[in-house]
Amino acid sequence: MSEQFSRWDPVDQLQSEEDMAMYLDACLEEDPGDGSVVRAALNDIARAQGMTQLAKATGITREGLYKALSPAGNPEFSTILKVIKALKIKLHASAGGEPLATA
Repeated sequence: MSEQFSRWDPVDQLQSEEDMAMYLDACLEEDPGDGSVVRAALNDIARAQGMTQLAKATGITREGLYKALSPAGNPEFSTILKVIKALKIKLHASAGGEPLATA
């Protein structure tokens, strides 16, 4: 008997606004500094919410959102902020971690 595997999609787990916020928060922590993990998380959250609805809320075309949030995308920070605001997610800053090294 062979095992059957199905592709795991995080979108299936993003059922509530709290789920989405916690997912993005975890991805912010894990991002290597290039925005790739955050961009992927926003793509997942956008798909969970509905890309068409998000396009209307941000004023960005669906195609533009798909491109900006794709692995090859390089969205401007203003685009990220529009997406986060339209998704009704708030970003918060807090002190912590190691200070920057000085020369």
